[in-house]
Amino acid sequence: MRNYLNHSCLGILKGIIGIMLAGAATFLLVDRLFPFRPNIPYATQVTAAEGELLYAFLSKDEKWRLYAGVDEITPLLRQTLLYKEDKYFYRHPGVNPLAVWRAFGTNLLKGRRTSGASTITMQVARLLEPRPRTYRSKLIEILHALQLEWHYSKPEILQLYCNLIPFGGNIEGIKAASLLYYGKPPQLLSLSEITTLTIIPNQPNRLQPGKNNPALLQQRDHWLRAFEKSGLFPAGIVQDALREPVAAYRRQLPRNAPHLSRRLQQSHEGQLIHTTLSAHRQSRTEKLVANYVSRIQALNIHNAAVIVVNNATMAVEAYVGSADFNNPEDGGQVDGVRAVRSPGSTLKPLLYATAFDNGLVTPKTVLNDVPTNFGGYQPENFDLRFNGPVTVEFALANSLNIPAVKLLQELQTPAFVSQLKKAGFKTIEQQAGGLGLSLILGGCGVSLEELTRLFATFARGGQLHALRFVETPESPGTALVSPAAAYLITDMLSQPNRPDLPNHFDNTYRLPKIAWKTGTSYGKRDAWSIGYNQHYTIGVWIGNFSGAGVPELSGANIATPLLFEIFNTLDYNNPSRPQPFPAGLQMRKVCAVSGDLPAVFCEQQITGYFLPGISPHKRCQHKKWVFTNPQTTLSYCTYCLPATGYVKQLFPNLAPELIAFYNNARVPYPKLPPHNPACDRVFTEGAPLIVSPLDGAEYYVFTDDSQQLQLRCHAALDVDDVYWFVNDKPLQTASPQEPVFFQPSPGRLKISCSDDKGRTADIHILVKRL
Repeated sequence: MRNYLNHSCLGILKGIIGIMLAGAATFLLVDRLFPFRPNIPYATQVTAAEGELLYAFLSKDEKWRLYAGVDEITPLLRQTLLYKEDKYFYRHPGVNPLAVWRAFGTNLLKGRRTSGASTITMQVARLLEPRPRTYRSKLIEILHALQLEWHYSKPEILQLYCNLIPFGGNIEGIKAASLLYYGKPPQLLSLSEITTLTIIPNQPNRLQPGKNNPALLQQRDHWLRAFEKSGLFPAGIVQDALREPVAAYRRQLPRNAPHLSRRLQQSHEGQLIHTTLSAHRQSRTEKLVANYVSRIQALNIHNAAVIVVNNATMAVEAYVGSADFNNPEDGGQVDGVRAVRSPGSTLKPLLYATAFDNGLVTPKTVLNDVPTNFGGYQPENFDLRFNGPVTVEFALANSLNIPAVKLLQELQTPAFVSQLKKAGFKTIEQQAGGLGLSLILGGCGVSLEELTRLFATFARGGQLHALRFVETPESPGTALVSPAAAYLITDMLSQPNRPDLPNHFDNTYRLPKIAWKTGTSYGKRDAWSIGYNQHYTIGVWIGNFSGAGVPELSGANIATPLLFEIFNTLDYNNPSRPQPFPAGLQMRKVCAVSGDLPAVFCEQQITGYFLPGISPHKRCQHKKWVFTNPQTTLSYCTYCLPATGYVKQLFPNLAPELIAFYNNARVPYPKLPPHNPACDRVFTEGAPLIVSPLDGAEYYVFTDDSQQLQLRCHAALDVDDVYWFVNDKPLQTASPQEPVFFQPSPGRLKISCSDDKGRTADIHILVKRL
């Protein structure tokens, strides 16, 4: 008998195991054939680096369904939800068998469905795939609940539940409800607020916050007393919660950093976007921009854009695309950080840094700031004045145009365009084929984002890095310019005595210790000011998105005051250390007049930076020896030098362009005595230099023959007259500084200029009709 019973029990046990194995195999097969994986279209959230929500967008299905991570479900929230909805959540496999049988019996006895016995996992299954509330739907929910439990942990299932709870209308999830009804994230909710939110899903229409708060209060107190009675929370905590008023009502979700948020939303649809923005700095910068633009609107200037970059990480900590995003009249939704505008003079620092690295100049090199015709292109300075001989550091600090164009001509435009491409200027990359010398004065297109990144490169010792808008690892950098060149640019742009210093900022405590460069586009449509110190690089653009020019608009007086305000607000108390002195930079004695290595006649010598093995090392030639008679009224060449009765003297070795400038401006200078008239030697050296038109160039004239070409030259000091010829036919006699005009005929033309010493220069041009 005992053996029979043992065999029977063993058979039953085998049968049970077999059924269980068959059931498990069936479940796995069904799970494989009919997988149930959540694919929830969450709303896009944009957060600050500290985690604060900056901006939220509706989900694809037009719901306020904000993703909340496991860490956002506090123990207080978890305890409240489990007590109300599923006390045995951590003990059942997704379905509570006792609750199912109890509900089935109750519904059978009463003849209608009064209890659903749904666990939190089953509710998640129903929320993911809503179905009519039938027994068949319940069986499907049970299957889906088992599938969820098989593939997800209990905390993950609870997280899904918290993200899907309906709160009426298009609000789903505890995070959306917390922000919309209390204006705070779930982590900051009190017991009273949590209890209020957890009862809304039971009757979302009747218990809508702000419309029926008395009913909410009654239900909240009911549940709080139940918590106290069950011992879920201490009596003191519950009593404090009972005394707390119900302050829930519908609010607006944050709308901060709208331009960057919309930019990132396009590529991160439905994601939680952790930006690098600092909530505090973003808010402060937005207020500074709005207040500043409101003060200058009387000048018919209506917009501004600002970007703040942390130099240590290249993280963008503030991003303001316009003064007022909600102002459609002034194009508030235009993103001024990415808008392509004319850069004015803001590309000059890169030109000078590249020239340093290419051995063209040093900071003390002297260039001539005089009227110059570059093949028909005649730039002028911003103040319409010319300064004569100036050093490179003076030219950059004063943003002089002629020296910059000359330097670009020497460097050659393709080489500089290559640098701009390397620096990430996308529009310039597209325009490269049609860019000429005017690009250094703003004849191209750039964005504030690109310019700010460029200046951050100087702050980082010449290393170019991508800007970081989201929390991702910093990208590896590339060397744009040498550390020595970056140091020199920083040193030159840090001088406080600058003509582009804003009014009322000189010699005041409000002047931040930064390096900065201003720029104003042609027609005064764009004002720029980009500055940096050890900690931050800040770019400022001011103007009108319509492109309308304003006479008062300038980088110095309009954009720089805002730049200084932002620096003084965001970085006023941070200690600023000088930039480390780079290894590839040394100092040497140079001539103060030319910036070249001193010659024996260089009486004034100064100390200047140079790059060993790279910087130019030619000897100074700002003076030359000349043979004259004792009265200094005649000069001699070696051909006509008398045997006796002459002296050897030093005279300024001035360039023809500088002589022309001095003569036109009536600036006195030591002139070379006229050459011995008795000398009959014909010179080939020292022939006039034809500067207009450009040799080998093509010129187009209108069919009505109304257009004229200008002829100009630079001649030696001893020349009084020059003679112009076209196709070897005399045209006109003029002084060396006098421009000559003529109407060219189509075809190839030979243009010649001879001086009164018999020296001749020839050029050839091609004239075409339009």
